Amino acid sequence: MKQFDIQSVMQGSLPVNFLPSIEVMGQDVVNTDADQATDAILAPGRRKVFFLNAHCANVARVDSDYNAAISRAEMLLPDGIGVELAARMAGDELVANLNGTDLTPVLLRKAARSGMSVYLLGGRPGTAEAAARHIAIKTPGLRVAGTSNGYDDVRNRQRLIDDINASGADILLVAMGVPMQELWIEENFADLKPRIALAVGGLFDFWAGNVPRAPLAVRKARLEWGWRLMMEPRRMAKRYLIGNFTFMAHAALWAARGKSRFAIGKRFLDIALSAMAIAILAPLFALVFLAIRLESRGPVVFRQERIGHNGKSFTLYKLRSMYVDAEARRAALLATSDRDGVCFKSKSDPRVTRVGRILRRFSIDELPQIFNILLGHMSIVGPRPALPEEVSAYPERALKRLAAKPGLTGLWQVSGRADIGFEQMIEMDLAYVRARSMWLDMLLIALTFRTVVSGRGAY
Repeated sequence: MKQFDIQSVMQGSLPVNFLPSIEVMGQDVVNTDADQATDAILAPGRRKVFFLNAHCANVARVDSDYNAAISRAEMLLPDGIGVELAARMAGDELVANLNGTDLTPVLLRKAARSGMSVYLLGGRPGTAEAAARHIAIKTPGLRVAGTSNGYDDVRNRQRLIDDINASGADILLVAMGVPMQELWIEENFADLKPRIALAVGGLFDFWAGNVPRAPLAVRKARLEWGWRLMMEPRRMAKRYLIGNFTFMAHAALWAARGKSRFAIGKRFLDIALSAMAIAILAPLFALVFLAIRLESRGPVVFRQERIGHNGKSFTLYKLRSMYVDAEARRAALLATSDRDGVCFKSKSDPRVTRVGRILRRFSIDELPQIFNILLGHMSIVGPRPALPEEVSAYPERALKRLAAKPGLTGLWQVSGRADIGFEQMIEMDLAYVRARSMWLDMLLIALTFRTVVSGRGAY
């Protein structure tokens, strides 16, 4: 953790990057309270100020330009419970959750007392103006130097920059959403006269009344995501629930690097959940058994040799989703595989029955593997068990995935299943082998429900 003298920062004799910080998912986030953070933002000097929440971290993993932009910000502030929990998993503690919804009004009140002015950029036409009226009422003495929307106004870059510079604003608030707002600030900051640029996401919508604000009691209880979910169920479910689960899975992988798993706890979880699943799913098994038998002849349960922990073979159980001669026809279909590498997968596999396609779409065909888990052949979470001929064709690096007990679900399964290429699958499995932990297992189990419902990569 970096140490600093706050008075030296306020006087401008130390750069803002001497504020204390902790690393969260490879990013240095400021670790101080709201009062000191806002004082540091307003201190002498020019600076870009961004926020990091679960959604931002997920975007940064796939957008290198955005990742570079937030890495170069003079201040990156922690926003949301996901970042807070990720810090805890890495053994750190955040002093405060510096979310923009609550921090920005504090910042503007201090700016008003110092005679500073603000320019609002972003939102649909009319939103910035409505937000400006709101803060003018809530922040007496603050001068709003100007407003522009995030649609038509940003298309003429030079005219917009000229308007912002002519306004004489000290602070520029940009609300165009992640990652557009950060990329816009990064690209144009050198040409802007306001010495502080702050990316504030959907804040203008709250100020303008486009989205109802959660009551103060709800915000203090850290339940604002639930309030927003009630207000905007589809968008908020994707951002706050799925986004946070995805971020926490990656955070757990990051935090657990180099740590060993707790074998006893993992085995206890396997036994408890598999036994519970067998009891709950018994009626479903009966219906599926009947559907399989009515469509095609042959056994309902398919048995196949697979390679497990440390190269030991075992018999894997699945609900039969193919015709009984599927194994004999496999060799002739290898050239039609939709996946690169040694693992065969085909979206239009003619061996799959009509009932089988439904079973595969929702991963129901994999359910008998809970008996493999109960018997100790497999775990709930781990690399998928491979066929002997696949393992014999593995490159040396891929053999390391056998160091973990194979699982019903895992990192690559929740990331796209059969849509993930062989090389990427191996890298994900090796990442899991290095970072296995109870935290990670529970997060991947939670993410599995989303994957099954979406059906992504299932065929």
